[in-house]
Amino acid sequence: MNDRGSVKTPVAGAAPTVRAARSPREAADAPGRRTARAAARRTGGWTPWLYLAPALVVLGGLLVYPIYQLGLISFFQYTQAQVSGGEPATFEGFGNYAELFGDPQFWQVLLATVLFAAACVVSTLAVGCALAVLLTRVRALPRLALMLAALGAWATPAVTGSTVWLFLFDPDFGPVNRMLGLGDHSWTYGRLSAFFLVLLEVVWCSFPFVMVTVYAGIRAVPGEVLEAASLDGASQWRIWRSVLAPMLRPILVVVTIQSVIWDFKVFTQIYVMTNGGGIAGQNLVLNVYAYQQAFASSQYGLGSAIGIVTLVILLAVTLVYLRLLRRQGEEL
Repeated sequence: MNDRGSVKTPVAGAAPTVRAARSPREAADAPGRRTARAAARRTGGWTPWLYLAPALVVLGGLLVYPIYQLGLISFFQYTQAQVSGGEPATFEGFGNYAELFGDPQFWQVLLATVLFAAACVVSTLAVGCALAVLLTRVRALPRLALMLAALGAWATPAVTGSTVWLFLFDPDFGPVNRMLGLGDHSWTYGRLSAFFLVLLEVVWCSFPFVMVTVYAGIRAVPGEVLEAASLDGASQWRIWRSVLAPMLRPILVVVTIQSVIWDFKVFTQIYVMTNGGGIAGQNLVLNVYAYQQAFASSQYGLGSAIGIVTLVILLAVTLVYLRLLRRQGEEL
């Protein structure tokens, strides 16, 4: 052993281990360095939040405060008289919620909203994922054309898209009825046909987000994996189900949650295409129902209660979905 290091006696069959000896000064400075590193870690932990602070402030102003006001109004009797200042707002506690939950129409509308949103989500994911796989199979020019067409549908405002779809399925002048030989059949008269027509428009304006996102995920999958699956004789469906879908699960989680949120709170398409909820309210969903209660009936407290219930349902669905994925060992 010399003054710079020490040689540890090797175990039989193992290489000798050399450990550098620390000087007394280095040993004395070690606690200080550990303290400095701990302080740096604590300081670094706040750095991401400092970068996110401007966005969080904006989101707080655009989301948190309106939600707070919505929840506050839901506990008051707030009608046109209170809005105009003719009468003071009366605190009712959970009176609006009790009235809402005691209304049979609310439960009918809630069931219709859940079923309609589920159909929209499944259809959107199916179409978007199928077209994403198709994009990986076609050449550059058809891929570019499909991308541009999808982005055009994505960029079209909901009111414009709904009006165009109404014209396509118009009983008198629509080309769809002429092509199918349906005469003057009205798609918006029946409850199921009206929901089906709105579903087509919702899928048309929603699938580009799923398609582009999933396509980007597929392009990130190593080509050797897909080639190995093809050499093993797997079909395209088997490759998607057993190879691509498990690898793209984090991306599919994002697009599923986004689709649930968007489709559960559909308003414009239903309101425009069914003229405010269909005949006798047969095509009402929660957002249109809340609009009717708040603005058509001037019961702003009851409409706010519907909005809070919708928010709670969406949060519950998202949290349950994420919890199930975490139980399966997925990293989010």
